[in-house]
Amino acid sequence: MGSFQLEDFAAGWIGGAASVIVGHPLDTVKTRLQAGVGYGNTLSCIRTVYRRESVFGFFKGMSFPLASIAVYNSVVFGVFSNTQRFLSQHRCGEPEASPPRTLSDLLLASMVAGVVSVGLGGPVDLIKIRLQMQTQPFQAANLGLKSRVAALGDQPAYQGPVHCIATIVRNEGLAGLYRGAGAMLLRDVPGYCLYFIPYVFLSEWITPEACAGPSPCAVWLAGGVAGKGSSRWSPVP
Repeated sequence: MGSFQLEDFAAGWIGGAASVIVGHPLDTVKTRLQAGVGYGNTLSCIRTVYRRESVFGFFKGMSFPLASIAVYNSVVFGVFSNTQRFLSQHRCGEPEASPPRTLSDLLLASMVAGVVSVGLGGPVDLIKIRLQMQTQPFQAANLGLKSRVAALGDQPAYQGPVHCIATIVRNEGLAGLYRGAGAMLLRDVPGYCLYFIPYVFLSEWITPEACAGPSPCAVWLAGGVAGKGSSRWSPVP
């Protein structure tokens, strides 16, 4: 297909890796506050994690997202951009042209990207959370494990991402890797629509007509504004 471009995948790869490195410590604090016990507020959570686990506690479970989110963002961004480009060119009947985008093209491409994001991101998100919550009480009914707290000197439930995947598959089957996928679909499909559509229109709006494409500053500004208004975390840092 003449409209297929690998640059979209490369941009998503770089953006995904950067987002994990910058955002994982804050994501760990958020996860502990949402699902953990014994944290009064954000500052208290930060102090507790640092006191008990040092600075490395904020990066607990980051290795798997760092290795996988780059691929995840690469595929999602590549799927959206190439799907939108294919739909626009198919509608105009000119494969090598650059037809104007329509709302329907962007909406359908965003929905496809949302579905793909759940298929790839569901297991990644689940494993990340399981590893982040190593020091928290586990619910035996949900995890198939003995309820416990991995205190200092205690053996954690998971030895790493690979062991976590093997444990989930052994105890819950392959379906266990997609626990909560229905809720993720309800979040990600409209969430990507609320992100990608404003992102595309805003980046085009602030780009001068004489320019062949948006500048890096235009991309950052459009991505930040669209991500702020989206119901989902921004897929582009």
